[in-house]
Amino acid sequence: MPDKDALVEIVIPVYNEEVILEKSVNTLRDYLSQHFPYRWRITIANNASKDRTLEIARRLEATYPDVHVCHLDQKGRGRALRTAWSQSDADVVSYMDVDLSTNLQSFLPLIAPIITRHSDMAIGSRLAKGARVTRQWKRESISRIYNLILKLFFWNNFTDAQCGFKAGRTSIVKKLLTQIENQEWFFDSEMLLLAEEKGIRIYEVPVDWIEDLDTRVNISKTASEDLKGCMRVWKQRRERRLHEKKYAKV
Repeated sequence: MPDKDALVEIVIPVYNEEVILEKSVNTLRDYLSQHFPYRWRITIANNASKDRTLEIARRLEATYPDVHVCHLDQKGRGRALRTAWSQSDADVVSYMDVDLSTNLQSFLPLIAPIITRHSDMAIGSRLAKGARVTRQWKRESISRIYNLILKLFFWNNFTDAQCGFKAGRTSIVKKLLTQIENQEWFFDSEMLLLAEEKGIRIYEVPVDWIEDLDTRVNISKTASEDLKGCMRVWKQRRERRLHEKKYAKV
């Protein structure tokens, strides 16, 4: 049976988002207040912003008891999620991008399978059947190529490693955090690959997604980081399997 008393934490990682932060938090609060049946808390994870982002986040925290701020002196989306999730006392932890590119109507379908214990993790997918996506062909092509590379390396079942719309049972996520090395954009991929390797069921939600043209993502730098991350995780997985085979023969 669903646990109506479950607490869901929504982390929003931000870096220099003074223009959009307040509007997005208010939009999210309105959605959660009107349509979300579980207890919730919003945590703004500030990644060493140099503009007024932290000031605005603190003001929102002072205004709303359901909004909290987690400040980091170093950049990195993975670092922000690791810090916020590690400190969480919620039953379910999640995150979404501050631009709310993913339609909020997909949030309850993301969380429900975890609350009902159908799955331990859930992700939004822009590449699953039924998803509706609006973005430039360049980013669409890069995304598809990257996820194809993951398939070639790992034969993974999930379709979209990079969509900024994910959730997991806190107890499961905290165990994975101890093994994730990346602190930036490859964090998501590494988490999902580790989860799948351990047999953790990952539920996918096809989402409606509209690209934010004011993105902070450096595509070339991120692509390079992702490829290096793939090689590292592939080598680590191979070493674990060789180690297991070695000791299985003893």
